[in-house]
Amino acid sequence: MATLPTKSFSQIVTDTISGIQGRASKPLNFSTGSTLRAIAEGFAGLYLWFQAIVLQVLAVTRLSTSSGTDVDTFTADFMPPVAGTASPRLGAQAASGEVTFSRFTAGPSSCFIPVGATVKTGDGSNIEFSVVANASYATFSSLLQGYTLPSSVASIVVPVKASVAGASGNVLAGAISSITSPIQGIDAVINAAKYTNGADQEGDSALKKRFSDYILGLSRGDYYGLAASVEGSAPSVQWVLTEGYNYDGSYRPGYFFVVSDDGSGSPTAVFQATVLAAAQAVRPLGIQCQVFNPIVFLANVSMQIKSAQGYDHNVVVAQVVAAVSFGINSLGLGNDLPWTLLSSLAYSVPGVVQVSNVLLNSVTGDAANISTSKLSNDGKYTIKYATIKAGKMIIS
Repeated sequence: MATLPTKSFSQIVTDTISGIQGRASKPLNFSTGSTLRAIAEGFAGLYLWFQAIVLQVLAVTRLSTSSGTDVDTFTADFMPPVAGTASPRLGAQAASGEVTFSRFTAGPSSCFIPVGATVKTGDGSNIEFSVVANASYATFSSLLQGYTLPSSVASIVVPVKASVAGASGNVLAGAISSITSPIQGIDAVINAAKYTNGADQEGDSALKKRFSDYILGLSRGDYYGLAASVEGSAPSVQWVLTEGYNYDGSYRPGYFFVVSDDGSGSPTAVFQATVLAAAQAVRPLGIQCQVFNPIVFLANVSMQIKSAQGYDHNVVVAQVVAAVSFGINSLGLGNDLPWTLLSSLAYSVPGVVQVSNVLLNSVTGDAANISTSKLSNDGKYTIKYATIKAGKMIIS
């Protein structure tokens, strides 16, 4: 935004009085409460109003100083809008994952979990999730629109999605524990893993960055155009680009591939198809591209901790498990996990005074580091193709 020589209320009043007095042939009364003082102060208030209007107009005429709706209207003049809206800003994304429905006795009868059945968290937040259709599950029936728990089987895993979009749906493992729809024969529900793919509406800074990439990539099929297109496919997308090589490491000119993730480590086919369409939309003629899922490395962690006096050790252990799991799951696509990070995550929990015997996949020291890099046979390049997720946590 341009810098203006703005003035405060007192400066305006002083300058006004000086200008009037300098043009008068005799001294005038500008003391507090006088008529002329009141006129000068009234003018100063109006001057400040005009000054504020000018500053606001200057702010919204530049994207870097705009915010909120002004960012939407500015970028909408150049970028295509999100379907069903007038703005290119990405909307919130609902968290999704799996829950396990179970029964106390694996009886001879089967149970049916219909699409649309609801469950919610039991921690007081009351975040609701609904069972969704997914034909890739062997227990799903497209005719019945639901999942069947066979006879003599105690539990069944089904996919669910948060009823309200946003990061609030990224609940911890075990948070979902209440069945809010009547399901005959089912006694309990729980989510074994934390959900991580929920996302709030795209913020101003993210939209501004994507707009910059979009503009830079308009005249050429380059990284900036690809970045703008892929990042515009979903609010939670993580991606890594590799050019000139196949996924297996063999050389292939005129080709690139993208490894993408929605934060879960196991993106859906629909998500990957959306990313592929985004990449295809900006690839140059004669260039081929493909999109792949990340490889998931599980990080199994064990450690011993000592809690400070006055702290409940069991509570501290649970908090360390949550902190270490969250830290690992938040690494993102293509980022390594150093063994030393585990101790720092544990020490971040209040009440932890000592951490010892830290093992990562049963190994200690630098040898335990998990790398997401894949080196080619000729040693000339590196592909970041994996994501690391928390596995078994043994903390005592």
